[in-house]
Amino acid sequence: MTQNDKLVFLKKLSDETVLSRRAMIEGLGTPVLDLSDQIAAVIGSGGKLMVAGNGGLAAIASLFTGELINRVSDKRNRQSLPALSLSGDASMLTAAADQFGYEWVFARQIEGIGHRGDMFIALSTTGNPPNLVRAAQTARDKGIISAALLGGSGGKLKGLIDRPLIIPQTSRPRVREEQLFILHVLVELIERDLCA
Repeated sequence: MTQNDKLVFLKKLSDETVLSRRAMIEGLGTPVLDLSDQIAAVIGSGGKLMVAGNGGLAAIASLFTGELINRVSDKRNRQSLPALSLSGDASMLTAAADQFGYEWVFARQIEGIGHRGDMFIALSTTGNPPNLVRAAQTARDKGIISAALLGGSGGKLKGLIDRPLIIPQTSRPRVREEQLFILHVLVELIERDLCA
């Protein structure tokens, strides 16, 4: 691939991202604002967020919860907000996978630390990972509010989640880009609501 071919490819990806972002904002703008309000209400009422994803979305779950616990911008010094990435503890994940099977790695955590008044947030490009499906079922059984940022058609999670936000995109990289954007926007909005 020549340097010019690479630049053409880069421009094509950039154009796709711009179109994807516009479509996402047009279709999901109000649901994102509603989710922000609900998260702020959960935290304001003493609840916590539990967030999970697989692979790269495990890292994004940790980034999101880290920004809630710390802050997204150094311009705002604020209190820590209660959030936990269920994807971040390697010892717990491997123990649950060994003893119960990989589909239980998030559900076991929700069983142990989740309470009515908390919120579970799933991150998936397909909506079909068995461990997120099991976690959503566990959250539902415990009366825990659930939300998800999903790609494609929303998969199995779409029907299990209280607030599924489905990004109108099938390309996994583009879905993850939009998920990251939405999560950053959520932190900004939550900070403004709770820590003004």
